[in-house]
Amino acid sequence: MTGANDRGFRGGGGRFRVGIEIERHKSGLAPWGNAQPPLISAAPAARCTTCVIVPARDEAVSITATLQALHEQVALDGRPCDRKRYEIIVLANNCRDATADIARAFSRSHPTLHLHVVERALPEAVATIGAVRRLLMDEACRRLLERGRRRGIIASTDADTIVAPTWLAAIEAEMRRGADVVGGRIIAREERGDDENAEPSSRLYHLRDVAYGHLIAELESLLDPDPADPWPRHHQHFGANLAVTAETYERAGGLPAVPELEDMALHDALRRIDARIRHSPSVRVITSARRMGRVAVGLSTQLGEWDALARAGRLPLVESPAAAEHRVRRRRALRELWYYARADGMPGADALPAVARSLQLDRRWLALEVLRSQTFGIFVERVLAHGGAGEDARGLEPLAEITTAIAMLRLRLAVLRRCRRVPVL
Repeated sequence: MTGANDRGFRGGGGRFRVGIEIERHKSGLAPWGNAQPPLISAAPAARCTTCVIVPARDEAVSITATLQALHEQVALDGRPCDRKRYEIIVLANNCRDATADIARAFSRSHPTLHLHVVERALPEAVATIGAVRRLLMDEACRRLLERGRRRGIIASTDADTIVAPTWLAAIEAEMRRGADVVGGRIIAREERGDDENAEPSSRLYHLRDVAYGHLIAELESLLDPDPADPWPRHHQHFGANLAVTAETYERAGGLPAVPELEDMALHDALRRIDARIRHSPSVRVITSARRMGRVAVGLSTQLGEWDALARAGRLPLVESPAAAEHRVRRRRALRELWYYARADGMPGADALPAVARSLQLDRRWLALEVLRSQTFGIFVERVLAHGGAGEDARGLEPLAEITTAIAMLRLRLAVLRRCRRVPVL
């Protein structure tokens, strides 16, 4: 894949994780520590409200299909989209094939499509998917803000990905309903003859991983419902299918400067500012499930890990249902404390002692943090950094084999669906 677009992986010893530091980005958007010159000198069309960004590296085989899908966008009622309302920026970086030439030829043969093709040979030290996607998203943000489009949409996909015909329309619909960020569904497409060493059972591993992710998403919706992200929803927020408003991207400090897993780092940054994040089932793409990826860490990495597990006769390990439920209930309890503090100017007198005791935190420290934290996301981050895991976490198995976890989650969700009203931590 061009980008790391199906992460939160749960193979082997658990998920890949990324730590980020947001404070360094608060002063504005400055890739690699210095403001970069614009990638495109021409101004956007006057009616442009969406900028689609496509990082591409050695994607001569797939780039035409990607661009064709973007060219054929339609409204939710099937009418053709107004192509003056969106533009596309392809950044062909460090390519050894004809990716850029093919994209430019596509632009010439489709003159009504506002397609910008930028070609760059970046120093190897910064020629990572994180740096390239950041360059593109910063440029899209700059262009939209210069047009006064603060709610303009930065829509990210990849050059090995085919967006659904209503992709842009579905994103716009979610934004009109109040979302600041939209993560869409990513469906993996097997590549014929991609890797003769691929294990057939790794496809089953992938399907189990998707099923597990959806069950966890439902658990979260039942135990800690988010008005901005109602059920039905899913669990993905990755670069092949991600959109954010320009003002929200700017407020989050832009894309964190990480070499890969940049979309997960951005999601963390957006959570810290309490952005309204919607995991929309209506926003869909199909992406490559090839084993030979274009990035250091991506879907191809996970597929390779699943192949290795299949050959060894082992199952992936995931967060156990008990640990997941404890995590979600803890967040629900902290959210209620946060709402009390915002409404009354002080934490709830009844809730505070119970939550502090349950999380094994000093009551005075917790009261101070809930009042001084500027956002709920920062409050949760500080609680976790302070060691607020909670006494109930003791004795919980942190991991479980994925088949066991799926079976246990299905049983637990059947009970919770009947109850609906769920007690807090």
